[in-house]
Amino acid sequence: MAMRDRPPGPVLRTFLQAPTLLYRARLGWLLGSRFLYMVHRGRRSGQTRHTVVEVVHFDHEAREASVVAGWGPHTQWYLNLQAAPAEEVRIGRRRWRRPRQRFLDESERAKLLSDYVRDYPRAAKGLAKAYGVESLDAGGIDGLAGRVRAVAFRPGDSR
Repeated sequence: MAMRDRPPGPVLRTFLQAPTLLYRARLGWLLGSRFLYMVHRGRRSGQTRHTVVEVVHFDHEAREASVVAGWGPHTQWYLNLQAAPAEEVRIGRRRWRRPRQRFLDESERAKLLSDYVRDYPRAAKGLAKAYGVESLDAGGIDGLAGRVRAVAFRPGDSR
Protein backbone atom coordinates (compact mmCIF):
# COMPACT_ATOMS: atom_id res chain seq x y z
CA MET A 1 0.00 0.00 0.00
CA ALA A 2 1.33 3.45 -0.89
CA MET A 3 0.99 6.93 0.56
CA ARG A 4 -1.79 7.79 2.94
CA ASP A 5 -3.66 10.46 1.03
CA ARG A 6 -6.53 10.23 3.44
CA PRO A 7 -6.57 11.27 7.08
CA PRO A 8 -6.31 8.72 9.90
CA GLY A 9 -9.34 6.73 11.00
CA PRO A 10 -11.22 7.38 14.27
CA VAL A 11 -9.06 5.13 16.49
CA LEU A 12 -5.75 6.55 15.30
CA ARG A 13 -7.18 10.09 15.36
CA THR A 14 -8.14 9.68 19.05
CA PHE A 15 -4.62 8.48 19.86
CA LEU A 16 -3.09 11.38 17.91
CA GLN A 17 -5.20 13.91 19.85
CA ALA A 18 -3.48 13.10 23.18
CA PRO A 19 -0.63 15.62 22.68
CA THR A 20 -3.17 18.34 21.85
CA LEU A 21 -4.94 17.68 25.13
CA LEU A 22 -1.63 17.95 27.01
CA TYR A 23 -0.87 21.32 25.41
CA ARG A 24 -4.37 22.64 26.08
CA ALA A 25 -3.95 21.60 29.73
CA ARG A 26 -0.67 23.62 29.79
CA LEU A 27 1.34 20.40 30.08
CA GLY A 28 2.95 20.57 26.66
CA TRP A 29 6.37 20.88 28.28
CA LEU A 30 6.07 17.17 29.10
CA LEU A 31 6.51 16.47 25.37
CA GLY A 32 9.78 18.41 25.20
CA SER A 33 10.78 20.09 21.96
CA ARG A 34 9.89 17.22 19.61
CA PHE A 35 6.31 18.41 19.17
CA LEU A 36 4.77 21.68 18.03
CA TYR A 37 1.28 22.84 18.96
CA MET A 38 -0.36 25.27 16.58
CA VAL A 39 -3.56 27.26 16.67
CA HIS A 40 -4.97 28.06 13.25
CA ARG A 41 -8.28 28.81 11.54
CA GLY A 42 -10.30 26.43 9.42
CA ARG A 43 -10.14 27.70 5.86
CA ARG A 44 -13.86 27.13 5.25
CA SER A 45 -15.42 27.24 8.71
CA GLY A 46 -13.25 29.99 10.20
CA GLN A 47 -13.30 28.00 13.46
CA THR A 48 -10.24 27.81 15.67
CA ARG A 49 -8.30 24.56 15.21
CA HIS A 50 -5.62 23.04 17.45
CA THR A 51 -3.04 20.66 16.00
CA VAL A 52 0.11 19.00 17.32
CA VAL A 53 2.78 17.82 14.88
CA GLU A 54 6.30 16.45 15.21
CA VAL A 55 9.15 18.94 14.92
CA VAL A 56 11.33 17.45 12.21
CA HIS A 57 14.10 19.99 12.74
CA PHE A 58 14.71 22.88 15.14
CA ASP A 59 17.35 25.41 14.18
CA HIS A 60 18.42 26.88 17.53
CA GLU A 61 20.41 29.70 15.96
CA ALA A 62 17.54 30.89 13.75
CA ARG A 63 14.89 29.85 16.31
CA GLU A 64 13.03 28.09 13.50
CA ALA A 65 10.99 24.89 13.81
CA SER A 66 10.22 22.83 10.69
CA VAL A 67 7.31 20.40 10.49
CA VAL A 68 6.07 18.04 7.78
CA ALA A 69 2.47 17.47 6.69
CA GLY A 70 2.46 13.72 7.33
CA TRP A 71 -0.69 12.98 5.32
CA GLY A 72 0.52 14.70 2.17
CA PRO A 73 -0.43 17.96 0.47
CA HIS A 74 -4.09 17.45 1.40
CA THR A 75 -3.40 17.54 5.15
CA GLN A 76 -6.08 19.77 6.67
CA TRP A 77 -3.81 21.93 8.85
CA TYR A 78 -1.46 22.47 5.90
CA LEU A 79 -4.33 23.63 3.69
CA ASN A 80 -5.55 25.90 6.50
CA LEU A 81 -2.10 27.50 6.82
CA GLN A 82 -2.10 28.19 3.10
CA ALA A 83 -5.34 30.12 3.54
CA ALA A 84 -4.27 32.02 6.69
CA PRO A 85 -1.14 31.92 8.86
CA ALA A 86 -1.02 30.21 12.24
CA GLU A 87 -2.20 32.35 15.13
CA GLU A 88 0.01 30.72 17.75
CA VAL A 89 2.74 28.10 18.03
CA ARG A 90 4.05 26.38 21.16
CA ILE A 91 7.06 24.13 21.50
CA GLY A 92 7.61 22.83 25.02
CA ARG A 93 7.59 26.00 27.13
CA ARG A 94 8.12 28.36 24.18
CA ARG A 95 5.10 30.26 22.94
CA TRP A 96 5.01 32.36 19.77
CA ARG A 97 1.97 34.47 19.06
CA ARG A 98 1.48 35.27 15.37
CA PRO A 99 4.58 33.33 14.29
CA ARG A 100 6.18 33.93 10.94
CA GLN A 101 5.75 30.92 8.70
CA ARG A 102 7.15 29.88 5.37
CA PHE A 103 6.46 26.93 3.12
CA LEU A 104 9.59 24.97 2.25
CA ASP A 105 10.41 24.34 -1.39
CA GLU A 106 11.40 20.90 -2.68
CA SER A 107 15.16 21.38 -2.21
CA GLU A 108 14.62 22.56 1.38
CA ARG A 109 12.37 19.57 2.01
CA ALA A 110 15.05 17.21 0.62
CA LYS A 111 17.64 18.68 3.01
CA LEU A 112 15.17 18.53 5.90
CA LEU A 113 14.34 14.88 5.17
CA SER A 114 18.00 13.96 4.73
CA ASP A 115 18.78 15.37 8.18
CA TYR A 116 15.70 13.63 9.60
CA VAL A 117 16.84 10.27 8.21
CA ARG A 118 20.24 10.81 9.82
CA ASP A 119 18.87 11.99 13.20
CA TYR A 120 15.77 9.78 13.51
CA PRO A 121 16.24 6.74 11.26
CA ARG A 122 13.40 4.67 12.75
CA ALA A 123 10.84 7.46 12.53
CA ALA A 124 12.03 8.28 8.99
CA LYS A 125 11.42 4.66 7.95
CA GLY A 126 7.83 4.98 9.16
CA LEU A 127 7.32 8.16 7.13
CA ALA A 128 8.86 6.53 4.05
CA LYS A 129 6.65 3.46 4.47
CA ALA A 130 3.52 5.64 4.69
CA TYR A 131 4.48 7.15 1.34
CA GLY A 132 5.42 3.83 -0.25
CA VAL A 133 9.11 4.74 -0.54
CA GLU A 134 11.27 1.62 -0.45
CA SER A 135 14.70 3.10 0.19
CA LEU A 136 15.93 6.16 2.05
CA ASP A 137 18.97 6.65 -0.17
CA ALA A 138 19.40 9.95 -2.05
CA GLY A 139 16.88 8.94 -4.72
CA GLY A 140 14.29 7.87 -2.16
CA ILE A 141 14.70 11.09 -0.19
CA ASP A 142 14.35 13.18 -3.35
CA GLY A 143 11.20 11.27 -4.29
CA LEU A 144 9.79 11.75 -0.80
CA ALA A 145 10.68 15.46 -0.85
CA GLY A 146 8.60 15.84 -4.00
CA ARG A 147 5.55 14.39 -2.27
CA VAL A 148 5.58 15.74 1.29
CA ARG A 149 4.95 19.35 2.27
CA ALA A 150 6.68 21.25 5.06
CA VAL A 151 6.33 24.51 6.95
CA ALA A 152 8.88 26.37 9.07
CA PHE A 153 7.87 28.65 11.97
CA ARG A 154 9.81 31.43 13.69
CA PRO A 155 8.81 33.82 16.45
CA GLY A 156 6.72 36.67 15.10
CA ASP A 157 7.22 40.34 15.59
CA SER A 158 7.12 41.46 19.22
CA ARG A 159 4.46 44.08 18.42
